[in-house]
Amino acid sequence: MSDRSNTQASQSDRKTDFEPGALVDYLNNQVPGMANLDAGQVEITPISGGQSNPTYFVTVGERRLVLRKAPNGELLPGAHRVDREYRIMDALAGSGVPVPEMVRLEQDKSVLGAPFYLMERLDGQVFHESTLPDHTPEARSAIYKHKAQVLANLHRVNLAEKGLEDYGRTGPFFTRQIHRWTKQWELSKTREIPEIDQLAKWLAENDDGDETSTLVHGDYRIGNLMLHPSEPRIVGVLDWELSTLGHPLADLAHATAMWHITPEEYGGLMGADLKALGIPERQQFEETYLAAAGFSNGLTTFHHAFALFRWAVIFQGIAKRAESGNAASENAATVGALAVALGRRGAELLSGDRLSS
Repeated sequence: MSDRSNTQASQSDRKTDFEPGALVDYLNNQVPGMANLDAGQVEITPISGGQSNPTYFVTVGERRLVLRKAPNGELLPGAHRVDREYRIMDALAGSGVPVPEMVRLEQDKSVLGAPFYLMERLDGQVFHESTLPDHTPEARSAIYKHKAQVLANLHRVNLAEKGLEDYGRTGPFFTRQIHRWTKQWELSKTREIPEIDQLAKWLAENDDGDETSTLVHGDYRIGNLMLHPSEPRIVGVLDWELSTLGHPLADLAHATAMWHITPEEYGGLMGADLKALGIPERQQFEETYLAAAGFSNGLTTFHHAFALFRWAVIFQGIAKRAESGNAASENAATVGALAVALGRRGAELLSGDRLSS
């Protein structure tokens, strides 16, 4: 490592969890098209947002990359698998699912303190409000149509052709998921929420053991989609940490859960004037997806209830971490309060009191 790398490293330690000079050396030696760089030519910028895997913009002249790595230190088994993220996005190139171009995966943690990968940086914007402020009704309509089509494309990927047959477990996905999230609820409970208990019991009793299996994203929502800066379309599906093999309707139900969440709560759509916004009703979005996916069986009360149950437990987990002082998000306690609201909305579905159109 050169003296200039050392100088740059001392200036940048405050904003990276690795030695910047080590990255410069890696780019010089391992990334095609880069050589003879010094630290002054490499700009490293952390991306805020509370991601569990530290993420950085890496700019070298006109070349714009993204570095995503696991946290340093000992990790729980199976957690922070950046190699899985790299593998799925690399495999999806040319599949009809927009993903960044992968550059290189490095699993030797001695380089930057943990495994990491580099990918080309996309040109686009990410919005966390499902109502898509600053867009026209026509643009929102086109974006939501593309959103449904991209999800359908993901679920139609041929696993054998992409070498992804072992990307996750096969078998009854909902059975495993209900057990997982029920256990998570029991571990994260800080108060009694009878509706979540009711949902856990009802879901277990009404699970039919369906073994349908496709690729699933696991957290498919507007906030994980990068939109073209000037055209109404998706240029990248991001954050593949929860991707696996699973039931496609679990992905669809998770995506449509935003119709059960208000804009004030978590950037949802419930109560918004969808017609004026140009955003489809939940059923319209589902129909667009089903037509593109070629599926005849759509969402039922079971799928909607499962999605709200899962969301409620996730938010309760955030509340638990906030109470313990370990939550990454500054508004974790506020977000955790959503567990009560979504648990109740899920329970309402069971009695047929409410199912948004």
